[in-house]
Amino acid sequence: MGANLITAARNEFARYQQYAERAFAQVDDREFFMASDSEANSIAVLAKHIGGNLRSRWTDFLISDGEKPDRHRDSEFEINERTARQDIVRVWDQGWRAVLETLDGLREEDLSRTILIRSEPHTVPDAILRSLAHTASHVGQIVLLAKQFRAADWKTLTIPRGRSEEFLQRMRVKFQGEQS
Repeated sequence: MGANLITAARNEFARYQQYAERAFAQVDDREFFMASDSEANSIAVLAKHIGGNLRSRWTDFLISDGEKPDRHRDSEFEINERTARQDIVRVWDQGWRAVLETLDGLREEDLSRTILIRSEPHTVPDAILRSLAHTASHVGQIVLLAKQFRAADWKTLTIPRGRSEEFLQRMRVKFQGEQS
């Protein structure tokens, strides 16, 4: 059961990474950095925050507090005119490497351990679910922003509108064939 949780979590994290990166690919640099107002987050800010959060939480996951001393969360929400898209992508990639490599290395017995996040104890499953939920919520924001920028030119990340039945039929055929 525990190994299944780790595998399922890793797959879900990878799926959300893919959603966000497919959304990034649909926006230009201006849109990537655009915020609707001074209190709103741009795609770039959300990506920088996710990357910083994942790097902090998942580096030395089992042995150090998830809030690393070198993380400056407030700065994740600040971007200046000299910040390039590749700077954001570098932070993004570091965070994703940390979470995916850590999950790849977790063992079932690690699930019974307790870790710290901002000095607060969390079971490993709680920490995994907390991080996954946090990441998914921000990826949803990224997708929404990218979709608004693309409007009618948006390339769907999942099932296109009006194609649910077709998708369902394909899945039934695929999985019935695997069960035979």
